[in-house]
Amino acid sequence: MSPSLPDPVLHAFGMHLRRIREDRGLTLEELADHSGLSFRGVVYIEHGQRNPSLTTLINLARGLHVQPSRLLAVFDAEQGTFPEAGSPAQD
Repeated sequence: MSPSLPDPVLHAFGMHLRRIREDRGLTLEELADHSGLSFRGVVYIEHGQRNPSLTTLINLARGLHVQPSRLLAVFDAEQGTFPEAGSPAQD
């Protein structure tokens, strides 16, 4: 995979995060402030260029005033949007 192309899973998550942020009427700066993250960190996550840790997911959820599971809902099977990861799943 080319380094300039984001991982499809990270890209899908970033797009989902952006939709939630915009639905909440928050700017990138506001989400960063409310989440305790850097502005650049939020930008990288939304662009699929950073793989957020569990702690970061929880902080983003708090900043957005949503349940953490809402951030991962983009990957629910019934959504039909689960992208293929760059490597096979491990059981």
